[in-house]
Amino acid sequence: MKLQKLTPNLVVKNVERSVKFYEKVLGMKLAMSVPDAAPYVFAAASGGGVEIFFNSHDAAAHDYPALVERPIGGTLTQYLEVDDLVAVMTAVTQAGAKITMPVKDQFYGMREFAFADPDGWVITVAQRIAT
Repeated sequence: MKLQKLTPNLVVKNVERSVKFYEKVLGMKLAMSVPDAAPYVFAAASGGGVEIFFNSHDAAAHDYPALVERPIGGTLTQYLEVDDLVAVMTAVTQAGAKITMPVKDQFYGMREFAFADPDGWVITVAQRIAT
């Protein structure tokens, strides 16, 4: 068996809002949507080899009834390695996103900070510290 790819599939309140947020903050682009025009029930955003799916809570609950019982934003965190942490931090701050962990140099050689998207999903942004 060879693993091919892992794509976060986030349940959100408003798919269009989520796509716009990730475009503004991370420079991602809308890769596909259902339907083709807003309001979307599903969309994929991609950039730099990273892809994230967004599912409308109402639409996802239809296929996955157990989702109705879980809070949006859950306990999953995403770890995103970048080449310019300062640029991402600037975009996050300008977007007014909540910083959930301030910039911190970790013992394992990464500089990191974390923020929450509009639905509460937490993204840790990391950049390797030059040695």
